[in-house]
Amino acid sequence: MIRLLGVLQIDCVNVLVPSHYMVLFSRLGPFDRRLLHDVVYRSRRFTEQWAHEASIIPIETWPLLRHRMQSRRIRPYVFEHFLVAHPHYVEQILRLIQERGPLAAEDLPDPEGVDARIPGTWVGTVRRATLEAHFTRGLLAVHERRADFSRVFDVAERAIPKEHFLRHWDPNNAERKLLCIASRALGIASAADLADYFRTPVRSVRSHLGVLVEKGDLLPATVEGWREQAYLDSQAVKPGSTAAHALLSPFDPLIWFRARVKRLFDFDYRIEIFVPEEKRKWGYYVLPFLMGERLVARVDLKADRKQSRLAVLAVYLEPGFDGGAVAHALWAELQALAGWLGLERIHVGQRGNLSRMLRKCAAN
Repeated sequence: MIRLLGVLQIDCVNVLVPSHYMVLFSRLGPFDRRLLHDVVYRSRRFTEQWAHEASIIPIETWPLLRHRMQSRRIRPYVFEHFLVAHPHYVEQILRLIQERGPLAAEDLPDPEGVDARIPGTWVGTVRRATLEAHFTRGLLAVHERRADFSRVFDVAERAIPKEHFLRHWDPNNAERKLLCIASRALGIASAADLADYFRTPVRSVRSHLGVLVEKGDLLPATVEGWREQAYLDSQAVKPGSTAAHALLSPFDPLIWFRARVKRLFDFDYRIEIFVPEEKRKWGYYVLPFLMGERLVARVDLKADRKQSRLAVLAVYLEPGFDGGAVAHALWAELQALAGWLGLERIHVGQRGNLSRMLRKCAAN
């Protein structure tokens, strides 16, 4: 499934379950979450790198991103000044891993004479930020994740299998290959859609489209209602209808590019995690519900682990859909989700225009 998607964005917000697990559940149904760890960190068929955002990618995609690693800005951006000012510490960290083998931030020394913390950032400490800088530049790769999900890094030439580490792509050919991966995942897409998938500048994408069409990798297409030119993956099969039912993570590839969501589903969506509570319209961690070929509802969910319940904080029906049918399908999906997460019951709150119908399903 990761290969079909091309990229699996990592997001560790655990209000429900980290997004990379939810994306797979939406497509595969209940699966043993330990398998994802084994597949990614033990098989050596996958690795991590900045792709869409922080992502799990097939191992053969790693060299396609090498040219970006060499030019990408270090995150957090405020840390770039430290790298310039303290080159000896930066080199020391890389040397320790070269000599000792895979290490995590907690295994490393703090820098001398400076604050070891970086408050207000996601990295937290200079040790971790230094590892992340080497990782971003492709000098380190993720060797393992520990039980607390912290990353253990090794030098890239040991962590990446030799056949992939030694492969060097021309940057233009690498970007075209990434566009082909994106087009297979999307099926049909605009230039902006293709650009967003691996966060390639749209201007660069447009420069490659003619070549890909000429080679037969992409086919020009028109879509009713789209103002921009569309492109169809040349291997795409003529679609039939689908009866899929799925709750979608906010970081699911189907919906992570909000302009595409609006264009395909006429569904305005934004995640409101960073919106003050009093200003939220839908909720903190809202998942769209896919029913057939339409996004028919949005559900604010929380895994209340202390009480072993899946809390439906709010649930809203989109205009024009049958509330009874949607509630019935959604209830079945919520039951599957709760069981997968090991939660014993589902609690449906009163917020939202679909909450009453959903509670009726719960009572039957």
